[in-house]
Amino acid sequence: MKNIILSILLVTFTIGSSNAQNTKVKSQFSIDKIVTNYLTLKNALTKDDAKSAASAGKVLYAAFNTVNVNSIDAKLKKDYLDIAESAKENAEHIGDNAGKIDHQREHFVSLSKDINDLIKLFGTKQKLYQDFCPMADDGKGAIWISEIKDIKNPYYGSKMLTCGSMRKAL
Repeated sequence: MKNIILSILLVTFTIGSSNAQNTKVKSQFSIDKIVTNYLTLKNALTKDDAKSAASAGKVLYAAFNTVNVNSIDAKLKKDYLDIAESAKENAEHIGDNAGKIDHQREHFVSLSKDINDLIKLFGTKQKLYQDFCPMADDGKGAIWISEIKDIKNPYYGSKMLTCGSMRKAL
């Protein structure tokens, strides 16, 4: 009888420890570095600085490559990998097109959706805003993520810097 009770206690303790470790693994993963690099890219586009945007695109691409996917909760891992694949492709295009700001901005539309999806999936410690430009993406409209309340439009830069609106705080 003692052995059965000890066995049950051992199994209970092991399961409890395992659950605690799983929670810890999930909480160790953060998209903060990705978001910070995205914001650097966004800010370069608001200033019409294609060279800095390209540099930031390369840094963002590298940030995705440093992610330890094994630190992501198993339930979220597939979603992360799908989003990251798209985001990396867009960051790479932006990084490879230093002299073509219009092309960079085209890829920024998709990249911004990817970053928004990552924020929805993992959250962020930073106060961020989802902004919207109705004229971006050939009049279809597009979102971007910003760290400031004021509108600084990365899709049109100096041409229409304050065009757009804040959709929501994240």
